[in-house]
Amino acid sequence: MFMLAWGTAFFPGLFFISRKVLKSVFKNWNDADVFVVSERLVSSIHATLAAIVGFIIATASSDVMYDRHRLTNEFVWFGAPYMAFDIYAMYLSNYHCQKVKGHEAYRKHSLLTIKLFLLRHPLLVVHHMVLLTVFMPTILFLRTGLGGDFFIGCFFMAEFSTPFVSLGKVLIQLGLEDSWLHRVNGVMVLLSFFTCRILLFPYMYWVYGQQYTIPFHKVPFHLPLHCNLANLSILAPQIYWFVLLCHKAYRLYLRQTRSKGQLAHKDGSKTD
Repeated sequence: MFMLAWGTAFFPGLFFISRKVLKSVFKNWNDADVFVVSERLVSSIHATLAAIVGFIIATASSDVMYDRHRLTNEFVWFGAPYMAFDIYAMYLSNYHCQKVKGHEAYRKHSLLTIKLFLLRHPLLVVHHMVLLTVFMPTILFLRTGLGGDFFIGCFFMAEFSTPFVSLGKVLIQLGLEDSWLHRVNGVMVLLSFFTCRILLFPYMYWVYGQQYTIPFHKVPFHLPLHCNLANLSILAPQIYWFVLLCHKAYRLYLRQTRSKGQLAHKDGSKTD
């Protein structure tokens, strides 16, 4: 319970402090800039901690099914308040972004602004709620007889891609989508997301097969149906988000290519 209390104080406190610091340092930033960057900063710190803890847990597990690590439950208790608070922080970021754009519905907080937020980010909200109501109780209370901390550690490591995703959104918010930093970060987003959120699943199946000398293609048939369905339900939105990221990267590439072509055409016209 100490870790739960610590998480409850840490993440909202970090969000509050970062807002105050950013507002005082960048006096020309509007509320949308401050809230978006603060929310992404908190998200990145949580993700970094999760990836580090996950790596420690996964590498310390010699038996993927039965080994347990004390950090597993402690970090779940610590991270649970973040999942609840981040929904609120995302709402605030969305509210101030829409308010800065001058949308009439965002003159003040209301049930309508909450509804519009939920309609705008349904998958992210559902993702957080599932982690709170399913993932967390399962780890803390329902793992009778089994450890499986190796797999939990792998799921924690999936958060490795989050800081790159957050940085990309911050750069866009600050109008730096055409900068070299945004292009480099975009490559890191795609690589880290594909590796840690998609390849992660066949990797876990492969490790399980190696321990029990089962060919990789036969591993799913040696696991209970609910395990395969649970993994599939987690993998499906990751693939969906990865496809969205690829589409965004492709659109950005086309836009930059057109911009370079137009500049080259103008330079050629001047030379003529």
